[in-house]
Amino acid sequence: MAISVDSPEESANLCNKAGYTYTFLSDVGAQAIRRYNILHPGAGENGKDIARPAEFLVDSTGVVRWVNLTDDFRVRATPEQMLGAIKNLH
Repeated sequence: MAISVDSPEESANLCNKAGYTYTFLSDVGAQAIRRYNILHPGAGENGKDIARPAEFLVDSTGVVRWVNLTDDFRVRATPEQMLGAIKNLH
């Protein structure tokens, strides 16, 4: 799933354009984004606050087991990195 400061409508438009099939949650007030300390103030279009690019691997009990953070929205964890993190859980 993804969490964004965008409205549900903006996220739905992005999903339609990009072909994403996973769930996008809207956090317009950035409450969850602030709680995970991934707010990137002023980094969005027209100085809008956005979430830092981040991937979290959360186990079935809700414990965060792996985190990947970056300040560049173009940089994301690779599938290999994420699969390696999953393998390390066992």
